[in-house]
Amino acid sequence: MSKTVVLAEKPSVGRDIARVLNCHKKGNGFFEGDRYIVTWALGHLVTLAEPDLYDPKYKTWKMEDLPMLPPSLKLVVIKKTSKQFNAVKAQFNRNDVKDIVIATDAGREGELVARWIIEKARINKPVKRLWISSVTDKAIKEGFKRLKNGKDYENLYASAQARAEADWYVGMNATRALTTKHNAQLSCGRVQTPTLAMIAYREKEIKEFQSQSYYGVKAATEGFHLTWVDEKSNSSRSFSKDKIDSIMSKLRNAKKASIEGVSKERKKKSAPQLYDLTELQRDAHKLFGLSAKETLSTLQKLYEQHKLVTYPRTDSRYLSSDIVETLNDRLSACTVQPYSKLATKAKRNAFKPTKQYVNNEKVSDHHAIIPTEQTPNLRSLSDRETKVYDLIVKRFLAMFFQPYQYEQTTLSAKIESEMFTAKGRIVLDQGWKEVYGHYDEESEIEEKSGEQTLPKIEKGNILSLSSITMTTGETQPPKRFNEGTLLSAMENPKKYMDANRKDLLKTIGNTGGLGTVATRADIIEKLFNSFSIEKNGKEIKITSKGKQLLDLAPEELTSPVLTAEWEQKLEAISKGKLNKNAFVKEIKEYSKTAVLEIKNSSKKFNHDNLTGTKCPDCGNLMLEVKNKNGKMLVCQDRECGHRKNIAKKTNARCPNCHKRLDLRGEGEGQIFVCVCGHKEKLSTFNERKKKAKNHKASKRDVHQYMKEQKKEEPVNTALADALAKLKLK
Repeated sequence: MSKTVVLAEKPSVGRDIARVLNCHKKGNGFFEGDRYIVTWALGHLVTLAEPDLYDPKYKTWKMEDLPMLPPSLKLVVIKKTSKQFNAVKAQFNRNDVKDIVIATDAGREGELVARWIIEKARINKPVKRLWISSVTDKAIKEGFKRLKNGKDYENLYASAQARAEADWYVGMNATRALTTKHNAQLSCGRVQTPTLAMIAYREKEIKEFQSQSYYGVKAATEGFHLTWVDEKSNSSRSFSKDKIDSIMSKLRNAKKASIEGVSKERKKKSAPQLYDLTELQRDAHKLFGLSAKETLSTLQKLYEQHKLVTYPRTDSRYLSSDIVETLNDRLSACTVQPYSKLATKAKRNAFKPTKQYVNNEKVSDHHAIIPTEQTPNLRSLSDRETKVYDLIVKRFLAMFFQPYQYEQTTLSAKIESEMFTAKGRIVLDQGWKEVYGHYDEESEIEEKSGEQTLPKIEKGNILSLSSITMTTGETQPPKRFNEGTLLSAMENPKKYMDANRKDLLKTIGNTGGLGTVATRADIIEKLFNSFSIEKNGKEIKITSKGKQLLDLAPEELTSPVLTAEWEQKLEAISKGKLNKNAFVKEIKEYSKTAVLEIKNSSKKFNHDNLTGTKCPDCGNLMLEVKNKNGKMLVCQDRECGHRKNIAKKTNARCPNCHKRLDLRGEGEGQIFVCVCGHKEKLSTFNERKKKAKNHKASKRDVHQYMKEQKKEEPVNTALADALAKLKLK
């Protein structure tokens, strides 16, 4: 009897598929049943070859050998996972195997993982595709009932190939050219370099920003305050202090305010849209401080291991119409604490599939991230998994509730001849906000908009004034990016470019973002790991190395325009609207231009972070750099590559200011250092920690302490009498 080989992306998913397909016989890197053989990759098993495979001279990095432009790129098996590749290949080549089902992640990268393995193994058997958005048993069974033809995904594969080859040609050539030209480890790429350029431009905006003082007037009245507004501009700010001084003189003796108008408007606010990956990464960073990479890895576990959420690497915030019939089952899965009451109520609410949440036109490969039909065991989740899952469930449940409704009241008042206003709101129906309990983002909105609680008031009322004061403030520069806001910038780079380059701003008008939802977290990590950016608290700052890299790299490669246009072309390839080979030819031509520009440049790179410490391997002076986890020394010679940690962030807290301590040094000489100036030897810290542990109060100590406290406190006779009566019963 002929069999079908099913290729999963990871062992955990492979085991799940094998169980569903009744493949219980375990082999070397596979499971087998009567009809199916299930095997798996370990992520990528095959990759593009290094340059020296095309010509041995490329083993040594030399400017004269650039650009490297092989006519076609070769695939090689990754050494550390070659055993599993051979196991997969052996199953493909079995005489009793008639066809293959690709069951890797349903996306561009998942397609590349599988197709490269099939291509390297030189298999020409028919291919089918399992395309599912969750890996629950139900989803797997239904997916196998409606397997797709593998030919339907050849354009997606072509797009994935084009992306990988573009990164090879541009990244390999530009990085080698910059590194050999300046003898420094300078990493350059088609996505990471323009991302770095946006960070640099934000730094430039902050540096060039000139703060201005502004002024206003506030009048305190019966339980609330009125804010002055300019009748011409309708602004509550004035940059002219003389103007506000004049108004204050006019109002100095004012005691009354007359209400000129009261307008009431009933407003509705629907629940927010569902999560795509980027929006979820932003919220997880804002609320929990998780990096983009941490959120994605947590999501992958919730998807693959726990099977509680749908496919995470999605760029859509909508559902497709075929998902609507599954919503009731997903709600049923959420009827566990702490969501039971809300999920039950959501089930009673009639869901109307409006275009705000259900829109086939805005779902490409995958719909928004929502819970699966699988009931969760929340005790089995880690703290991080619980937090991310909570965000997804609440966003999903909110969709089933009525809009948040409130009445907004706007007062206009006159004091002497000057106009004042006040805004307030009364909540009429909490609606979807019930899902979020005590957390109410509206308080933040109200604070920013100046909204307050207003008494019942009518036109013509006269109010007594208790004070009139001048208010002042300073205009603030743009904030530095954090990981959440940087993801937004990568999604829509147009807003974060140099406004002086108007021609480029026009060009980028209809192009996409930098990278994809699946790759942006990795790009940010690369920038940290290459020491082009560093963290200051949650803020991201460009380093001196990063600034110099942008100055030395080809100008066109630093612009989001070029990369965004390339991403748009990759999307066109995936839809069959552009030929892959034509795109790669364009990339090769650009690589030639980039290398030539770097070769002819007269600019210099300056190591301004040299230390007096010599590298123990090659004797060169080492560089002090900062990464996400602390400080380290790195050899300036790229070929040596010696690294050594000199300070790392710890979870230990300063006894004075309670901030996290840095641990510096090695062995017995290690010392904790705080930004407040506190220093403490590791041995002293451990001794203090030990003493604190030994002096921890026992239950007996607490009981004795409470007894002593009761002796000193006055007796609550009412409570004592009640307890006495209870005792007598």
